[in-house]
Amino acid sequence: MRETFVATTTALLDEDPRTAVVLADISSDAFADAHRRHPDRVLNVGIREQLMAGVAGGLALTGLRPYLHSYAPFLIDRAYEQIKLDLGHQDVGAVLVSIGASYDASAEGYTHQSPGDVGLLDTLEGWTVHVPGHPDEVPPLLRAAARNDDRVYVRLSAQHNARAYERTYRLQVVRRGWAGAPVVLAVGPMLDPVLAATRGLDVTVAYTMTPRPFDGAGLRELVSREVIVVEPYLAGTSSRLVAAALSDVPHRELHLGVGRAEQRRYGTPADHAHWHGLDPAGLRTSIVTFLD
Repeated sequence: MRETFVATTTALLDEDPRTAVVLADISSDAFADAHRRHPDRVLNVGIREQLMAGVAGGLALTGLRPYLHSYAPFLIDRAYEQIKLDLGHQDVGAVLVSIGASYDASAEGYTHQSPGDVGLLDTLEGWTVHVPGHPDEVPPLLRAAARNDDRVYVRLSAQHNARAYERTYRLQVVRRGWAGAPVVLAVGPMLDPVLAATRGLDVTVAYTMTPRPFDGAGLRELVSREVIVVEPYLAGTSSRLVAAALSDVPHRELHLGVGRAEQRRYGTPADHAHWHGLDPAGLRTSIVTFLD
């Protein structure tokens, strides 16, 4: 996904004079050629993520469309106040593109992990959040973001599904159970683990790569009694939105994702998925226990 982001954004720099890229050292080598062609629109502020957000706010005020990029904890957690003020309070837009996801960079330690990034943006107004599940889903999201001035977050991951799906804000049904069957909603790269975990179970599996704005109407059309939400970030991040969408529908909810207990060890991304119960075996245990 990271390479796809670089290629797509480099093409946008060549095609669209509004596009700008602001970096904080991460991936600067990948944009070296683009910087030589567009030195006024490819800016590397060094290891100063707060400044990166502030510069983006200034560029947006001049009419440019800035794309910001770094690891999720540097881009969102560290620069949160500047995102809140220099983008949100000024009511200007930018496209924030992260890598690392919740624990892709597990070998780098907890400094490079951000399971709470989407939850942080949920405290602010007007953010669209994309969580693509396949590299081929990334270019349409980035190109669509270039055509507006909204505040957009694109959360890239090294984990991905076997196939790409159409870009849409609506929930997509991937596997349909019997009428009234429990619904399992998978976000982004959690779809393939969910499909493996629910093999042989009579459930409806739905997918979204755009959890914000949340498709509450689409969820209402699917859910009759039980809904299970599987997100690749902090468990329960979407619980308030699910509850609001189903406020007048008697139902039960289960929210699965990265646990709140910090893992004070390194390991691989697969290890972390196992520790958080997000591998197929862990998901199946949680889902079957809930449904039984």
